[in-house]
Amino acid sequence: MSYVDRVLEATKAKNANEPEFLQTVEEVLNSLRPIVDNDPKYEEHAILERLVEPEKVHMFRVPWVDDNGKVQVNRGFRVQFNSAIGPYKGGLRFQPNVNLSIIKFLGFEQTFKNSLTTLPIGGGKGGSDFDPKGKSDMEVMRFCQSFMNELYRYIGIDVDCPAGDMGVGGREIGYLYGQFKRLTGRYEAGALSGKGLSYGGSIGRPEATGYGAVYYADEYFKSIGSSLKGKKVSVTGFGNVAWGACKKLTEYGAIPVTISGPDGYILDEEGITTPEKIAFLLEMRASNRNEAKMYLEKFPNAKFVAGERPFGKVKADIYMPCAMQNEIRIEEAKLIVSEGTAKDVIEVSNMPTTNEAMAYLQQNGIVMQASKAVNAGGVACSSLEMTQNAEHLPWTLEEVDEKLQRIMRGIFNACKSAAEEYNVMINGKPNYVAGANLAGFKKVAAAMMEQGIV
Repeated sequence: MSYVDRVLEATKAKNANEPEFLQTVEEVLNSLRPIVDNDPKYEEHAILERLVEPEKVHMFRVPWVDDNGKVQVNRGFRVQFNSAIGPYKGGLRFQPNVNLSIIKFLGFEQTFKNSLTTLPIGGGKGGSDFDPKGKSDMEVMRFCQSFMNELYRYIGIDVDCPAGDMGVGGREIGYLYGQFKRLTGRYEAGALSGKGLSYGGSIGRPEATGYGAVYYADEYFKSIGSSLKGKKVSVTGFGNVAWGACKKLTEYGAIPVTISGPDGYILDEEGITTPEKIAFLLEMRASNRNEAKMYLEKFPNAKFVAGERPFGKVKADIYMPCAMQNEIRIEEAKLIVSEGTAKDVIEVSNMPTTNEAMAYLQQNGIVMQASKAVNAGGVACSSLEMTQNAEHLPWTLEEVDEKLQRIMRGIFNACKSAAEEYNVMINGKPNYVAGANLAGFKKVAAAMMEQGIV
């Protein structure tokens, strides 16, 4: 049995009740075979065994009082996965489905994502099964303060810098940072990122994930002698990431035609391309209704399809999932292939495609781009925020955007180069998903070996 197979078997046995975590471990480790199965030093240093085991896992009770005076109790997490190349860095997710498996999958992915940025940040992730939707500002504040009452012990500018993720926007970061400052007695701005501009936040951070995804996509199309111009794009979600993607896609001449929510998807054949339409996505997000059909209230010419996702059901050249993990399952993958229009799936949300669906898409001529590479713009900009905080100097939008573009274009080329170096090809084209894993792994593994058995 190969080294990869032995580690996979042991990891599955040890984490049998964590399907999301096992999904990403299986996908990543299988793609690392060209490196680790041909060089004994990785097994000698037990790199894979250490890589799949978080350095620290913090799980804690979060009690708070709602507006009716009733005590509520949630569960909080912070998984500090790997600090080989820098302090832990990764978002906080507040959603009802959050559990240890989801936080571990996100933290594991974050380790490779952060490595790809070339910035000195390690991998971590956290969150809670708290749902901010439908809660008053005071309820969200009380929850965030209680959450930080425990979390503050484990974070700091040179230790761990959390950011926002799903369910954690500027409001939540503000409440979290205020309580952190109160508990520590320090104005340690770099201990959290995604802050407001009035207290150390970075201009350009809200747009960074969506913009970065489009910069990556633009570099990919340039590499094959094409461009985004004129291409129809099916986007899912309608939150911050989908908004940023639609905004930047339009600037590059592409035509986003869908958004989606838990209730179904919107198809706007005219394109979600006008400033008014793109701005309305922010209104939808701020409404806390979490309904894609709200789009029809302002743009009634669009079509709403209840209870479905657009994959394979609308004609699009590119699918860009921007919502949740495992949006594209084998059923959706077969629809995409049978519909026949799309040639590319550019993952933006974390792990939006199941392993089975990804293999099917790739085997049937769809070029996949890995989320850990495509969506790295958010954490890259968060790291740039930390740098500005350390300098006590804010940068201009132009400075931040120039650095973001350089990072994202560099990430694509690193993925492409790694796939070509290790001859990981599908249908004669580079396997960019494997390339992302290989490129991210090499830096982390080198740092781990140089620092000894820790």
